[in-house]
Amino acid sequence: MLFNMLKNSTIFKNVIKTTLMNTNKTFCTAIQEQTIKVKGQTINYVKTGDGNRTILCFPGALGTIWSDFKPQLTNLDKTKFTIIAWDPPGYGHSRPPERNFNIKFYEEDADTAYNFMNELGINKFSLLGWSDGGISSMIISAKYPDAVDKLVIWGANAYILPEEIKSYEALRDISKWSDKMKAPLIKLYTEEGLQKMWSNWCDAVNEMYEKNNGNVCKEVLDKIKCPTLILHGDQDPMVASVHPSHLVSSISGSKLHRFPEGKHNIHLRFAKEFNDVVSEFLSQS
Repeated sequence: MLFNMLKNSTIFKNVIKTTLMNTNKTFCTAIQEQTIKVKGQTINYVKTGDGNRTILCFPGALGTIWSDFKPQLTNLDKTKFTIIAWDPPGYGHSRPPERNFNIKFYEEDADTAYNFMNELGINKFSLLGWSDGGISSMIISAKYPDAVDKLVIWGANAYILPEEIKSYEALRDISKWSDKMKAPLIKLYTEEGLQKMWSNWCDAVNEMYEKNNGNVCKEVLDKIKCPTLILHGDQDPMVASVHPSHLVSSISGSKLHRFPEGKHNIHLRFAKEFNDVVSEFLSQS
């Protein structure tokens, strides 16, 4: 009875909340960021766990290790998985140099990620790719099939629709973003730096749309031979609902798992379900 009384008290709840916060801070401190040179580029990364299945977590646009994959680094089973997360070139602490956006930046990121894993001495790994990271992860899987064990992507697309270009343009001015969305990125890049990076991203995607008739990586989909899991938030405002259907019909043997209430960041908003689904998929023989 005493426990039942205590567990509903404000003091008890605050103690539990503080304990969890301190545990989380201790965990994040325990995972030390490291750097490695990859063909002259400094790459910032973390590595945790000692499982026999290695995962590379690939962030989205402007994303970093901790902004994009904290729930996975924290909660995926470290006895089953060895988890690596990185800041792609020009993002986070993989600077200098500053980010270079051009019409081939997805493929360039894919090549750098592959070379990065080689530098770490890892020749076989699975991919967790979100948004832009999902696009580059598809390119890696197609271009370096012997290196990729399994592929998991969400918030990704193989082509761009006209209405998506309009959505990107509507968000070009970061003053229109919510404070929650932009505050951690401003802390990292400064407000001026963030605006410049995002504008350059918009310019590169616009050029890709115009020069490639909207194509991003459609031509690589039939070259992906590894087991592939596509996840999608049905309320995603950034990725049209036609994209997951196109991917699952174009990537041989792929599977689709939907989050009916999910938006673009299903791995953050629905972290437990996401981690459970991904863990089951990656653990299968």
